[in-house]
Amino acid sequence: MSTDQPHSSTEQDTGLLPRAQLLAENLQAVLQRISSVAHSPNSVRLVAVSKLKPATDVLAIHERTGHTHFGENYSHELLEKAASLPTALNWHFIGALQTNKCKHLAERIPNLWAVESVDTVKKADALEKGRAALLSTSPSTPKLRVYVQVNTSGEESKSGCQPTAAPVLAKHILEECKHLTLQGLMTIGAIARSRESDIPNEDFLTLKRVRDEVAQRVGIDSDQLELSMGMSEDFEQAVSLGTSNVRVGTIIFGQRPLKKDAAI
Repeated sequence: MSTDQPHSSTEQDTGLLPRAQLLAENLQAVLQRISSVAHSPNSVRLVAVSKLKPATDVLAIHERTGHTHFGENYSHELLEKAASLPTALNWHFIGALQTNKCKHLAERIPNLWAVESVDTVKKADALEKGRAALLSTSPSTPKLRVYVQVNTSGEESKSGCQPTAAPVLAKHILEECKHLTLQGLMTIGAIARSRESDIPNEDFLTLKRVRDEVAQRVGIDSDQLELSMGMSEDFEQAVSLGTSNVRVGTIIFGQRPLKKDAAI
């Protein structure tokens, strides 16, 4: 981990600490909490979710800590931030994915590290089309990593394919989407289940089971597929259950403004 850099002129005082210092300390605190429950050091990737927070917050964390993995929920916000921030950042799109936005994301953001919310063949094909177009003009750009999002809780408000559909979608990505890389599976677990501290969240257990089923169906080892599960309220439980990737926003950046009031 890199040490703190001198305060920049863009810092804004927040309470007793400059904003940049507060953000850096919040991120380091999350990393320490991850390390305390992880099965092995540096085995879990932290995606700092900057949804509805200004690009200056992202830059402050990156400059002070060297952190590179950041997540966004809205395509327009990701496009704006990616265009204005260093290309060294690794962006994750983690929000509900609209088919008509897929091609733009995959084609216009070379440092889009992953799309974590692929839940239909149609969306996978649109991302494939966009990344193929980018690679045709910029062949050194890496393939786009994707996660199959699985609705493990059964909540209608949650995106994701049904667990039984995940193997078919994964197989399609592997066989038909040559400019995509199947990175793993993602879910948004029901927070109420995570709050039952004595009982493992069954949504996380379901994702682990679905990963095994997908791996068996496509003929690869389960370890070749990552798990992305766990957010601000339940990331420690997800880490203890073996996730590869956690998506944490509020406890790093603070409470989010209303979408209409956000200054990106």
